[in-house]
Amino acid sequence: MKPAIALLIAYLLGGIPFGYVLVRMTTGKDVRSMGSGNIGATNVLRTAGRGLGVLTLVLDIFKGYAAVWLAAGLTSSDPVWVSAAAVAVVLGHAFPAYLRFRGGKAVASCVGAFLYLAPLALAAVVVVFVVTVACSRYISLGSMVGAGALPLAVWMIVHPPVPVTLAALFCGLFIIWRHKSNIARLRAGTENVFSLRGAKS
Repeated sequence: MKPAIALLIAYLLGGIPFGYVLVRMTTGKDVRSMGSGNIGATNVLRTAGRGLGVLTLVLDIFKGYAAVWLAAGLTSSDPVWVSAAAVAVVLGHAFPAYLRFRGGKAVASCVGAFLYLAPLALAAVVVVFVVTVACSRYISLGSMVGAGALPLAVWMIVHPPVPVTLAALFCGLFIIWRHKSNIARLRAGTENVFSLRGAKS
């Protein structure tokens, strides 16, 4: 029973749409009708300002960490269930029941989950992300390259139990798949360029 409760909590935590709530509370607008239509930190930054963007990022990371931390407590840190909780929180963010299953790309939630599961590997992935964004100025490209590097970094640096590596592989591939619209814009040359003040085409 406890593993099932842990997974349900992870999904429901993942589904909390902090970006949507913060923008709605401060501006009265629906962030899904603004910019890219995504509820994540990048679109909140672009459409509602730096402060809300950073707060959204922090809260989305926090819910990913909290979901796996709670699962560890409920299941005596069983690798199978804490790994499953990481997947559940990512799926919860991407398909939140609160917003009729229309959510974000789950990058920050994944960061939070692996901040608990494999912090050293995550640190290496963050370096890959930062370098990619610095060179390309595309957050989406950095996210995809980082997602692709995640399972490799987890496997090479941490040598964790197999379920953790499989969760990293699933989350990495899932995040890349969630960026399919960004891939199309990158190919067309219409993807937004990152700026702390917002994005420009």
